[in-house]
Amino acid sequence: MNLAALTDDLRKFRDERDWAQFHTLRNLIVSLNLEAAELLELTQWKSDEEMAALAASPQAHEALRDECADVLLYLLLIADHAGIDLEDAARRKLEKNAEKYPIAKSYGSSKKYTQLKD
Repeated sequence: MNLAALTDDLRKFRDERDWAQFHTLRNLIVSLNLEAAELLELTQWKSDEEMAALAASPQAHEALRDECADVLLYLLLIADHAGIDLEDAARRKLEKNAEKYPIAKSYGSSKKYTQLKD
């Protein structure tokens, strides 16, 4: 995936509609959270088995795909507004997480890094 090209397309889409005026950093972060809540809503009252079956239902799978896309698009707008290179940020965060969660201590564990024992 080329995040820069996708961001360019998204910026063009936004600018053609004169929506940049509404896209303050605060508004974008609020919107991201609203979209994340819509993604979460797809799980409401469903078991893990029902969630795993989403791929078999074209309608449910499309809803999941659309909500994931909405979250990604708002994240791209936030990063663009704040001057964040998401690919670089993600790689750096993986490096930080590798330090916090060394394989020997964290393998098979769901504990937070502050609870991992030496």
